[in-house]
Amino acid sequence: MFKKASEKARELLFLESGIHMTGNREIMLENCRRIEECSDVFISVVSAGLLINIWGAELRASDFRTGGLVIRGKIAQIEFEERRRRSAQTASGQNKNKR
Repeated sequence: MFKKASEKARELLFLESGIHMTGNREIMLENCRRIEECSDVFISVVSAGLLINIWGAELRASDFRTGGLVIRGKIAQIEFEERRRRSAQTASGQNKNKR
């Protein structure tokens, strides 16, 4: 129940990821939180519960300060992965304390 309420709140407050593409040369991502990895062939971005992976050639990221990100270059592939919450990781035993 909390998950549905959380998803609805994100939608109403415009906190979902927005993606606008111009051919295979430009992607504008809205509500980016963090750039995980960035090179000229691969960019990985955290955005509203998603990990967005972009592969291509001559990739360049810009305009990160605006709450979004513009990626330009020759885009070959885009992949979306759902990010698990910390509580779900703890419940599955992946986040155990090491003493």
